[in-house]
Amino acid sequence: MTDSETQPPDYTKRRSNFVLRALIDEMLDQVRALDRHSATMTEGERAQAEQELDALMARVRRAAMKGPAA
Repeated sequence: MTDSETQPPDYTKRRSNFVLRALIDEMLDQVRALDRHSATMTEGERAQAEQELDALMARVRRAAMKGPAA
């Protein structure tokens, strides 16, 4: 058995990165808003929304790579 199989998951790490959690919540809000309004958006509005979501997703990736905030 490996260490990961013998150790229970450490959920405290997941909950300790409040910056990442906030970014993920913001990302989910944007995805939901895009889903709600996509049918009535112009191509320009959709492109802008996708750019904003891409930028936010990049911030999420950077925060995830840093690990929990000190």
